[in-house]
Amino acid sequence: MKIRLASPITRDSIVDGPGLRAVIWAQGCFHHCPGCHNPCTHNPFGGFEMDTADVIEQIRSLRLQKGITLSGGEPFLQPLPLAEIARAARLRGLNVWSFTGYTFEQLTNKRDPQYADRMQLLELVDVLVDGKFVREKRDISLRFRGSSNQRIIDVRRSLALGAPCTIEEYMKKAM
Repeated sequence: MKIRLASPITRDSIVDGPGLRAVIWAQGCFHHCPGCHNPCTHNPFGGFEMDTADVIEQIRSLRLQKGITLSGGEPFLQPLPLAEIARAARLRGLNVWSFTGYTFEQLTNKRDPQYADRMQLLELVDVLVDGKFVREKRDISLRFRGSSNQRIIDVRRSLALGAPCTIEEYMKKAM
């Protein structure tokens, strides 16, 4: 399966979730949030294509990382190839975080034509940082988020309860 990436995988990030992480940068985003941190990822035809098998091979070579983070761009525009990658990461014992401009409620809306595909990815994500970046709510003291409207969600618990459950320890402002 092919995936469109914005850049090579970042193997050693400490800012895209807790611990040492690898980051997969999806290409393409239709949110176009004013003040976006990664505007070069918006064009769905930008970046480059890669086989998911090659991405998975890079994940298999990770040694010190605690997890992977799906960022971009908008990961939920490419849910099936990213689900394949997330599944492989989980088989290696890595946790999976994903950033998205969608809200948890939008991703789990059964009336959305993309619901089934997006759920294949969402069910493999441990933690979701959801919501568009809002320049007026920008707060650089927040951990793992750019604006105060964005939430850090425990996906498993949220899916079980049918409502978003935030993770308070990550919501606290950085010391």
